[in-house]
Parts: sequence; C-alpha cells; structure tokens
Amino acid sequence: QVQLVESGGGSVQAEGSLRLSCAVSRNGNTIYYMGWFRQAPGKEREGVAVIRSGGQSRYYADSVKGRFTISQDSTFVTMFLQMNRLKPEDTAMYYCAARVSPLGSSRVLVESEYNYWGQGTQVTVSS
Repeated sequence: QVQLVESGGGSVQAEGSLRLSCAVSRNGNTIYYMGWFRQAPGKEREGVAVIRSGGQSRYYADSVKGRFTISQDSTFVTMFLQMNRLKPEDTAMYYCAARVSPLGSSRVLVESEYNYWGQGTQVTVSS
C-alpha cells in the first residue's frame, strides 16, 4: 500500500510563498501520477497540480497556473508544491494523492481517479 505524508503548510499573508512536501512510501507499487488537491470549507475537493512519475508531464488548474510549481526530487520519494503569490482564495486543506495505474491526461486533475491520499496539511492565506 502506498503511504503519503504531507508537510509544510502554515499561515502566510497574501503575496507570500509556501512550499509543501509529500513523502512517498511506494511499498512495491508503481505510481503513475502524483498530485496535489485542495478542499476549502464548504467546497468540494479540487485538483491543483499533478505530475507524471518521472516528471515528464505536469498539469495545473487554471487558478494556479503561473503561481504554483509541482516537482519531484531526483529519487522520486518526495513531491513538492511551490506556491508563490498566494491569495486568500488559496486557503484550504491540501492533500497529496497517488494513482497506481495509467490514466488519460484529460482526467489527471479529477480527485476520484486517485487511489491513495495523505492526511492533509492546512494552508491559510490572509489578506
């Protein structure tokens, strides 16, 4: 079973930056996609950024393009989300997720397509 542990959340003022990390334990599984999703109070969980294992392709929600960057370390055991120019509307619980089978690119930001989830880390942006 894949295990995911997020860290790096916190509180920041608007226009500030945060870097989220997700430590990955594959336990023998092949991961095809990993991503960051978020859920604000009273809203559904939404896809933020996804990376194909190996970093060949990256996908972003329109709301974060140009501000957020998803990456992996060289050993593919840690995934990152660099968040710059944060806005109050970025306030949410951020979750790391992994998928262990192939997926069409049109579905990579759909949360129901992911098999494994971390416990989440809170990001709060004040104006």
